[in-house]
Amino acid sequence: MTDIPQMEGTEPLSPNHASLAFGVPTSEPNTIYALSVSGGVRLGAREERTVVFGRNRPEVHVCVGEDDLRISRSQGSVTFRGGRWWLANTGHRALQLPRSMTLFPEDDPYPVEAGYTPVFVNGTARRRHLLELYVADQDGRLPRPAPDAATLRDKPWKLRADERLALVSLAQKYLLHEAYPQPCTWQQVATDLGALLPDEQWSSKRVEHLVSGVRRRLSRAGVPGLTREEVGEPVGNMLNHNLVTELLQTRTLVPPDVLLLDDV
Repeated sequence: MTDIPQMEGTEPLSPNHASLAFGVPTSEPNTIYALSVSGGVRLGAREERTVVFGRNRPEVHVCVGEDDLRISRSQGSVTFRGGRWWLANTGHRALQLPRSMTLFPEDDPYPVEAGYTPVFVNGTARRRHLLELYVADQDGRLPRPAPDAATLRDKPWKLRADERLALVSLAQKYLLHEAYPQPCTWQQVATDLGALLPDEQWSSKRVEHLVSGVRRRLSRAGVPGLTREEVGEPVGNMLNHNLVTELLQTRTLVPPDVLLLDDV
């Protein structure tokens, strides 16, 4: 097999490149960025230009799931056609898209919106592989923040390693971009962390104490909606929902973080 031809204007992205959820530099309109844990590419828009991804590194632009035989050699492609990029499934596994959408091999190509789009592929033994896509907006700049995004911080919040693991488990439905996500239960988080760290004692009480500590810390720093007094009764999942929303808005948690749970 021969290496896939390098298209003019293609710029490689390092495996150490930051998650595309953090945004991209100012770019020409419709420039696409595609990134996995193996690296990726940046490519300007031109009719019928295509980015191919899959596990066969010599014949794809972006390698996804290189060591997972459940992932197809050519799992999918993104092609610029008619003024926008279209995602096609050319493999055997379904592609999981935001809002709980699923793209099967027999489906028509899916239009990739401007901005950030995470694409997950389920592999062997519940492993998840992530392809991140980012399409520069028509004006060549990043999308503007929403008017109500006053609680965004310039930098992500600092978390300890155990806090990050617990919060990734708590927020996994959000990180997977499921439709109408809710925080996981204390018991589910404890079960996840017990499977990841079997030598440690994880209980629902320990998880609740840990997450509550993060909420208190952020509340003291000025983040609204993290106390019972602010939210009112019945509280339900609202405190944890507001916490997860803050962590996502500040890019403290980003979709690649859910891969920390791969071994569950």
